[in-house]
Amino acid sequence: WRAGLPWPDAQGTLEPLDRWTETFATRLAEASEQFLVSRKEGGRSVIAGYPWFGDWGRDTFVALPGLAIATGRWPLMREVLKSFASSISGGLIPNRFSDDGTRSDYNSVDASLWFIEASRRVVGDSGDLDFARWTLFPAIEAILDAYASGTRFGIGVDPTDGLLSAGADGVALTWMDAVVDGLPVTPRRGKPVEVNALWYNALMSGADVADALGLDAHSRVWRHDAENVRRSFNDQFWNPESRFLFDVIDGTGGGDPACRPNQVFSISLHHDVLDENRREDVLQAVQSRLLTPVGLRTLDPADARYRGRCAGNIVERDGAYHNGTVWPWLLGPFCTAYLRTHGRTDAAKSAVREWIAPMARHLGTEAGLGSISEIFDGEAPHSPRGCIAQAWSVAELARVLLEELRLS
Repeated sequence: WRAGLPWPDAQGTLEPLDRWTETFATRLAEASEQFLVSRKEGGRSVIAGYPWFGDWGRDTFVALPGLAIATGRWPLMREVLKSFASSISGGLIPNRFSDDGTRSDYNSVDASLWFIEASRRVVGDSGDLDFARWTLFPAIEAILDAYASGTRFGIGVDPTDGLLSAGADGVALTWMDAVVDGLPVTPRRGKPVEVNALWYNALMSGADVADALGLDAHSRVWRHDAENVRRSFNDQFWNPESRFLFDVIDGTGGGDPACRPNQVFSISLHHDVLDENRREDVLQAVQSRLLTPVGLRTLDPADARYRGRCAGNIVERDGAYHNGTVWPWLLGPFCTAYLRTHGRTDAAKSAVREWIAPMARHLGTEAGLGSISEIFDGEAPHSPRGCIAQAWSVAELARVLLEELRLS
């Protein structure tokens, strides 16, 4: 490690706090370099995780704000966005490129929506209107039009409420994507909560880009559609019995009332869809049931489907992957949602630092030293599992430190 920079002691004590925060942000920025790659077909991309993942669309656009946008790497951002925009098919961004570059898999409902969010950031932060006009806007329009009219895997808007539905046999289209013997382990067919938060954000973000380019007609249509989505979202996803959000509605078994972390995206995205008077309840449920020292559990331990250890054979591991296993990247949206709800007060920032602090010790003492693991067990001592270095784990922590805590 760099000489003269502080490091946490065995208990994770870090003094002084501001000095430590800046140091941790620096180490995460250094760790981010390992995920930024050049594709042999041309263009730049992001490796999702080492040692076994390639470049995945969803992971790329979740990770880019922390890996590149927060540090002003605009040429890199443009290359990555251009690379994926050129591969859009039926409004879908590739979920994954094959290792040899000969095939693209499109089995994702949310990768395209994350692409639009990254595009909004680039246009808003860099002001590159030429790139927006000739590369980003055509891609955004293709995505929003395809989703509105319907595309493959049952992805399309329900005309009765404006919400986005998705699902097809044998595929898992959300980030909870484990499949065993052709069956999704965490079936979320219907209208998933974070997908519809992303859909609202994509419509509003598309309108933002249209406004920047003077395309008023597009902006009006998309903002009108977004308002319909907002009304329907708050009417239908709120569960008055639990006082948090359904994870999926209109699924094959009706609504899924499970407490999962996906609901935090209704607060954390740039254009947040959840009514303000419900945010405190949602965050309290997530904090009390899902928050651990290393991230958010993917399922409430009180749920019968909960699995506290991600270990054993492939079927056992995949069964736990999104049913209790902790994902550190989810600390990012949770911290953003918390600060947005409680304000960026000294007390709120202190709470965020406390939630993130254990990851500094992990980065320096466990698994892939100098990086952040993909997942951890849901039960203490929360052993690291999966990839020893994961792009969005590093990126979301870096984003919180560099942007949410207002570090430069």
